[in-house]
Amino acid sequence: METAFIIPVKPVATGTKKEEVIRIQGLYKSFGTNQVLIDFNLQLFAGENVVVLGKSGSGKSVLIKCIIGLLQPDQGLVQVFGKNIPDLSHEELDKIRMKVGFLFQSNALYDSMTVKENLEFPLRRHSIRMEQQEVDELVLNALDDVGLAHTINLMPAELSGGMRKRIALARTLILRPDIILYDEPTTGLDPITGKEIIELMVDIQKKYKSSSLIISHDMNCVRMAADRVVMLIDGKCYVQGSYDELKRSADPRVKEYFE
Repeated sequence: METAFIIPVKPVATGTKKEEVIRIQGLYKSFGTNQVLIDFNLQLFAGENVVVLGKSGSGKSVLIKCIIGLLQPDQGLVQVFGKNIPDLSHEELDKIRMKVGFLFQSNALYDSMTVKENLEFPLRRHSIRMEQQEVDELVLNALDDVGLAHTINLMPAELSGGMRKRIALARTLILRPDIILYDEPTTGLDPITGKEIIELMVDIQKKYKSSSLIISHDMNCVRMAADRVVMLIDGKCYVQGSYDELKRSADPRVKEYFE
C-alpha cells in the first residue's frame, strides 16, 4: 500500500509569522456508535482560504458546526481567535459569532422578509444600535459587493438560486466578519453559476482581507478558491497541501478526487 502524501500543517512561508485565527486540535465527535471526527486537526491563518475537501457524509458539516458552537465536541480543542468555543458562555459565543460569518448550504433566507429585511436581521439579532441611515448604507454596500443592489425590495421567492446564494453572502458580509465559513457554497447550482459564486468568494476575500474556511466536495471550488486544501477522510485530516501538490500525489485515496 502506498504511503499517504502528508504535508505538515504550517503557515505559508512569507518571512513573517501569520496570525492563527482558528485552531482545531484532537477533535472527536460521535453520534452513538458512529464516529464522525477522530483526532481531527486543522489551522486557519489570517487572510487565508482553506478548503476542507471530503465526500458527502465524511463529517465536513459536523466540523463547521463545532467551530461555530452549534455542536459540542466529545473531546478536543476548537479555538477561534484564541478562545476555546466549547468553554464559552452564550454571551461570549455571541461576541465571537459577530466576527465569524456563516454562509449556510441552504442559504437560510427568511421567505417572509424582503432582501433588505433579511440583510438587516443580523444587526437586529445582535442588538447593534445604529441610525437607519447607517443601516441603509450597510445594506446597500453589501448588496453592491454581490452585484444585486436592484433586488433590495424583492422577496426571496422572486430570486433565482444563484441570486439567493449571493443575497445570503451579502447578509454574511453585513457585520464585516474577520472569518467566513462556507458550507458547500456551490451545491445545487449549475456549473456557470457555481463558478460565479466561487469568483465572488475570492473577490470578497481579497477586498476585505478576511479568512475563509470552505467546506466543499466541488473540485472547481477547490482549484479556484483554495490556498490550502485539507482532505477529510475517515474522520481525520488525512492529507493537506496546495491544489497542485495534492494533484501530484500518488496516493490512490487522494488521486480519485483529481481524476
